[in-house]
Amino acid sequence: VQLVESGGGPAQTGGSLTIYCKASEDIINRACMGWFRQAPGKDREGVAGLDNDGGTTYVDSVKGRFTISKEHRKNTFFLQMNSLKPEDTAMYYCAASYSPGVEKAPLDPSPYAFWGQGTQVTVS
Repeated sequence: VQLVESGGGPAQTGGSLTIYCKASEDIINRACMGWFRQAPGKDREGVAGLDNDGGTTYVDSVKGRFTISKEHRKNTFFLQMNSLKPEDTAMYYCAASYSPGVEKAPLDPSPYAFWGQGTQVTVS
């Protein structure tokens, strides 16, 4: 299983950025997907989760600003980030899980078995 992120980079405070995760067709069709981030010196944090029914979960700090979605045709899922803040600066990772328990805590990294290599987002 391979997950490949792209789209990170510098952004201005208040600006927008979309990051992408290219996945296999099976991942897009069957797995629950999540976006996580890790800033220097901090633990990895769940940012957004997307289950197979289209249900979404967000950490409070990004609610109303970030949107997780997927596009089957492109085998890709996305994190659209608006109204960016300097505290959003981190390495962002996409992850996928087939675990039936992941939907109970979609922002907990433990059930996610498959991870991308990360893409850096820097807001200044």
